[in-house]
Amino acid sequence: MRKLPFLAVLLLLMPMVSIGAGSEGVKLLDPEINLNDKSSLQRGGKLFINYCLSCHSASFMRYNRMALDVGFTDDQMKKEMMFTTDKVGNVMEIAMSPEDAALWFGTQPPDLSVISRSKGVDWLYSYLLAFYEDLNPSRPFGVNNIVFPDVGMPHVFLELQGTQRKREEHEVGSDIGNVLELVYPGTVSQDEYRSQVKDLITFLAYLGEPAKVQRQELGVWVLLFLAVFFVVSYLLKKEYWKNVH
Repeated sequence: MRKLPFLAVLLLLMPMVSIGAGSEGVKLLDPEINLNDKSSLQRGGKLFINYCLSCHSASFMRYNRMALDVGFTDDQMKKEMMFTTDKVGNVMEIAMSPEDAALWFGTQPPDLSVISRSKGVDWLYSYLLAFYEDLNPSRPFGVNNIVFPDVGMPHVFLELQGTQRKREEHEVGSDIGNVLELVYPGTVSQDEYRSQVKDLITFLAYLGEPAKVQRQELGVWVLLFLAVFFVVSYLLKKEYWKNVH
């Protein structure tokens, strides 16, 4: 029976072990997202639709629900963010069939509805900063990733970020900037690129739990109610028991 707690701990640590084993010992970066920042959510949503939605679906999210949460009207949503459907009540699905996906990428790209909850925002943010040039013939898209080695995904933000190469020597646990160096700049600066990736991660975090902000706000009111109720209950208890000997 004593083995059960030990086995439980091992099961909890398995995701952490798998993530660590899948990287080259780089330090994951915190994007410091803010789910209350509607402008960041809007920018991240546009990036997701322009760069991700062609291969990755988000089938748990409907366009009109997203519009309501990020501060868009239905007309704005249709004009700025709806390119794969004409109905705001539709879910965010892709047109690519599973057969074509398997042919082009070797497997069907995952649905990103809850990717932020399965991987974590630090991992996702670091992953999108960690692509580098790899001209090995085994690499079909000419890139690799130090957070997710031998990943099958192309670097869809290559034009924005530019080309990075891995330094020959680096310490385990180093920051990504100490492992990779930019050799060909992209269309935006590195600070701008990191800001855009942060917006995208903010949107992915929202997709993973759309009601998180409302849940946290409601939680504050519940705690305040319980605090007031506790004071009232305590005073009632004192009044009830004061004459009881």
